[in-house]
Formats: sequence, structure tokens, C-alpha cells
Amino acid sequence: MLIIGASCKSEDEKLPILGQREVVTKKVNGKPVTDSVYHTIPDFKFVSQYGDTVTAKNLDGKIYVADFFFTSCPTICPKMKVQLKRVYEKFKNNSQVALLSHTIDPAHDSVPVLKEFADNLGITGRQWLFVTGDKEKIYDIGQGSYMVTAQQDSSAPGGVVHSGAFILVDKEKHIRGIYDGTTEDGVDKLMSDMERLLAEYKR
Repeated sequence: MLIIGASCKSEDEKLPILGQREVVTKKVNGKPVTDSVYHTIPDFKFVSQYGDTVTAKNLDGKIYVADFFFTSCPTICPKMKVQLKRVYEKFKNNSQVALLSHTIDPAHDSVPVLKEFADNLGITGRQWLFVTGDKEKIYDIGQGSYMVTAQQDSSAPGGVVHSGAFILVDKEKHIRGIYDGTTEDGVDKLMSDMERLLAEYKR
């Protein structure tokens, strides 16, 4: 009985909110109230494989998984896309779930290239968006907001280095988990945590 109780409790615990938090004091009804302001993903403006503009507003009311890749990547990207396809298949048609893949090689990964890449993966509809845009803005949001590596490196295969992480973001744009997107175990944990996060919104 003790084991059952412990497992139920761990499932009920909310996922942590990752990143820096700021303590802010403000007046409510004339009294000072101290609150924590959590790290959030800022607004952004990129272009999807369909050629339309994608902003943070497109993800309102959804939890989503973000990652960084490039279509000609010779190393970890193929593994990552196989694993993210598993997530896509599991949560397909769930209107509360989205996937957002940012190219870190926008000079090569044009809208038609991203569309062909998505088509070859068998991706349809708008649940999984592949986005391109200004290179510096992509690198900035990767390193500054999603807390992963995304930068040019002439010594790296393909000329850029990036993290193999998948980042889980909640409906308030808070990061709730970072996972190894190159392994089955890492992505199993991600999918389990996505179920837990979705359950938080049903309470």
C-alpha cells in the first residue's frame, strides 16, 4: 500500500518550471504582495513551411515541444526527427499539443526546402511547424530563451553546432522540461511528462 501511495503522489506532483525567476513586490488593495515571475518564452516572428507568419500567439492555449535542427545536418538531426515523429504520432490531432522545429541554417532552409522536408517525414496539417527566419533571432531565442545551444561553428559537421534537446513549454510559455531528443528513453520521458502536463490543465 505504501508503494502505491508513493507512486500516486509522484504522478500528481506538477512538473517544475525551469529557468530564472524574479521576485516582484507589487501593491494589491494597498498592501504589498510578493510574487515570483517565472522565465517565459518571449514573442517571436518566424515563417513556417507553408510560407505564413508564426508568432507566439499561434501557440496560445497549447503545450508545445520546441527543437533546433537543420535539414542538411549529418549528425544528430536524423535521430531527433525520428524521435519527434513518435511524439507527433502519439499526440496527432490533439488540439492542445503543437511541435515547433526551428532551422538554424536559414540560408539553406528556405520555405520550399522546409516544406519538402516535412512532406518527406509524412507531416501534414499545422500541428508540427518547421520555421525559418532571421538567423540571429533564431540563435538568440535558442540560447537566451529555450536555454539550448544554437550557434555557428566552422569546426562542427555542417558548420553549426546545436543541442539535441527537446524543450517542453506549457500554455503560459514556461519551460517545464528539457529532454535528450536523440534517445528513445529521453523521448519516452518527454511523452510521459506531456501527459502529466496536459493533466494539470484538467484539475
